[in-house]
Amino acid sequence: MKKKILIIDDEEQLIKGLTLYLVSEGYDVISALDGREGLKKALRESPDLILLDLILPEKDGLDVCRELRQKNISTPVIMLTAKGEEIDKVVGLEVGADDYITKPFGVRELLARIKVHLRREKREEKKNPSSFRFNDVEIDFIHFSVKRGGKEYSLTSLEAEILKYFVAHPGEIVTRETLLDRIWGYEKYPSTRTIDIHISKLRKKLEVDPAKAKILLSVYGAGYRFMGGL
Repeated sequence: MKKKILIIDDEEQLIKGLTLYLVSEGYDVISALDGREGLKKALRESPDLILLDLILPEKDGLDVCRELRQKNISTPVIMLTAKGEEIDKVVGLEVGADDYITKPFGVRELLARIKVHLRREKREEKKNPSSFRFNDVEIDFIHFSVKRGGKEYSLTSLEAEILKYFVAHPGEIVTRETLLDRIWGYEKYPSTRTIDIHISKLRKKLEVDPAKAKILLSVYGAGYRFMGGL
């Protein structure tokens, strides 16, 4: 079955060009020219991946991504950002985007990113349903959620995979570069700052006091160490 990609962007020519290219690569493509319609299509059409521009009429990309994650939609989201919008990139990752690519971009680079995220989703489908428990924390890898202290927090598919990697390597020092390579599938891209943002988000869901981490520890100059269950 063909994978379905939703493009949400207000540049009609960009949509037309990407649609032609992605269709030629074997994907089904749907699109929307504003954030409000894009959100509706994301919820109605159940795409396998979303290409989401930051600056949109009606509802901006950050709000679209935030609402998808609030509704527990874990579909991979690649943000399309203009050159130099570093702050917006960071915020985009904080609200649940999985990746970003800066305009203008090459279609081959974009295709490589799309394939990485769709392969990750396929690997998730093949893995046996599982969960992990320690102390009062329960990580549900089936429904992408964390329960702690009577509260439930949703996970993006990317956050779930990061946690799976940590759970599989308890107590080990895991470098940022290793996570970029193993989770994203390409080395040292987009930056180690990306990892730090996702770790910060995970701490808010796993830790009683994220400022005094006891589960996802920082190892100065090296990376991170997962102590859950140890």
